[in-house]
Amino acid sequence: MNNMLKNLVIWLVIGLVLMTVFNQFNTRQLVQAPMEYSQFIEEVKAGRIAKVTIEGRQLKATTTEGKRVTSYSPGDIWLVSDLLKYGVKIEAKPEEEPSLLMNIFVSWFPMLLLIGVWIFFMRQMQGGGRGGAFSFGKSKARMLDESTNTVSFADVAGCEEAKEEVSELVEFLRDPSKFQKLGGRIPRGVLMVGNPGTGKTLLARAIAGEAKVPFFSISGSDFVEMFVGVGAARVRDMFEQAKKHAPCIVFIDEIDAVGRQRGAGLGGGNDEREQTLNQLLVEMDGFEASVGVIVIAATNRPDVLDPALLRPGRFDRQVVVPLPDIRGREEILKVHMRKVPLAPDVKPDIIARGTPGFSGADLANLVNEAALFAARGNKRLVDMDDFERAKDKIMMGAERRSMVMPEEERRNTAYHEAGHTVVARLLPKTDPVHKVTIIPRGRALGVTMQLPEHDRYSQDRDRLLNTIAVLFGGRIAEEIFMQQMTTGAANDFERATDLARRMVTHWGMSDALGTMVYGENEGEIFLGRSITTHKNVSEATMQKVDQEIRSIIDTQYALARKLIEDHRDTVRALAEALLELETLDADQIADIMSGKPPRPPKSSASHGGSGGSASNDGTQAAAAPATG
Repeated sequence: MNNMLKNLVIWLVIGLVLMTVFNQFNTRQLVQAPMEYSQFIEEVKAGRIAKVTIEGRQLKATTTEGKRVTSYSPGDIWLVSDLLKYGVKIEAKPEEEPSLLMNIFVSWFPMLLLIGVWIFFMRQMQGGGRGGAFSFGKSKARMLDESTNTVSFADVAGCEEAKEEVSELVEFLRDPSKFQKLGGRIPRGVLMVGNPGTGKTLLARAIAGEAKVPFFSISGSDFVEMFVGVGAARVRDMFEQAKKHAPCIVFIDEIDAVGRQRGAGLGGGNDEREQTLNQLLVEMDGFEASVGVIVIAATNRPDVLDPALLRPGRFDRQVVVPLPDIRGREEILKVHMRKVPLAPDVKPDIIARGTPGFSGADLANLVNEAALFAARGNKRLVDMDDFERAKDKIMMGAERRSMVMPEEERRNTAYHEAGHTVVARLLPKTDPVHKVTIIPRGRALGVTMQLPEHDRYSQDRDRLLNTIAVLFGGRIAEEIFMQQMTTGAANDFERATDLARRMVTHWGMSDALGTMVYGENEGEIFLGRSITTHKNVSEATMQKVDQEIRSIIDTQYALARKLIEDHRDTVRALAEALLELETLDADQIADIMSGKPPRPPKSSASHGGSGGSASNDGTQAAAAPATG
């Protein structure tokens, strides 16, 4: 606020000075143009000049009508006699000369003005005048005190284990003697690791809010600047400020921007980022101990951090903030639903079962999208139908109802999705089909969505094989019923091949090759990994790997083809129902699989929880095979 007021005063002074100068010039320009001397003499002879004031060679005359005119004498020696002859009153004054101060002002003012404006803008670019050129080394950390940080553990849900891990920090900051009298030492640093959107930053703010201590927040990228040495200077300045406010918490978000492994990349070298990291290492555990300063850092890339940064004494403890399970998702939904007027039919537990693999940020986005759907419908409350539509939009993509598809492509898409659905329903170890649609969504022409029945943290061999068979169901249905092949199965083949390759090369699920890793070194050189990609297997072995991958794919393709050929009528009935209704839910699919006509469509709110929770290991996508 003070800087803003100061800048306003400076600009006001500059404006007033410019107005004064311009007024001076304008005043001189607004004076009536001087009369020609010959015309002036004619006016005198005609008796129309009453009085003349002579200032050097300038003649200021007053006419008989009271008007004022000016002229310049060329040095006429008969001027005075002519004026007396025609009865003109004469007054003589010495010629006015500008003062020395005015001369200096007019001569130097433009240059001084340019210098002043240049200095002003340079100070603005270098930190608003706070320290001039030396402000580059000032820390950009923002401090939140007890009055500005109102976040508490009640605002954090879905990560109970992580909250228990960091609760010791709160107790230490409130009562250090409790630990010190037993010889215990609180961790100097806590590294929070987790997927994006799991609440690492929110948890760090909650620690400071519970402990009621100052909270310094900065991003890892704020240390890096185009000038050499600025990052290290900002680290020193940040810890100096923190020591003055101890006990306090310093939170560094996205620390991988500055804490990557040293010597990484082509050429290595002592670059600016490494200097910043070295200074951070010294400040966290150097000769001078930072008493009462606890460093909390967050990253979703712990694999690229420098080992010296992770050792005990710097980051003593690593807290994993995982994706929430079904109970965690329910608690997170309740936190975000506090800000939304809910209808009585909204059930957070059902929504939690139908949102597998969602992070806290995803769930917050789900509640927001549901509120937007309700606002578009001019509703007073957000109901279950809005949440179901929001979930479908996030998991399958936005509907593209304006897209006009030719009837042949629409029929081909219906058989493609029917092939996925039938194979998924007939194989034992597959996730239940939650919904299938031929309405274009996102980049897909149709979507078959499968949701697990419960949380799953690993995948077994039979489930992976069945997943590959389900992925092939779409193309096989196209071949059998439409007698053609389209590009819609490209993503299905890519995912099936990747699963088969990982089963053979990484997960030891091949009887012929056994439990051995056959993958090559795929480290990224700019993340501190090996520069050369070397092969750890022979060419003959790689040929066996390719043969085993081909065997898995061919076997599952044949299995899926047999299932579809044996159940032609079911696939045809399912495709016809999709062409008529466009979207089928789990109950309608069950009717068709049992040979009955599908029941009429019902409100999506009533079947919003037919799915369960997805695995968190990333091997099964939330939205299953999709064309397009």
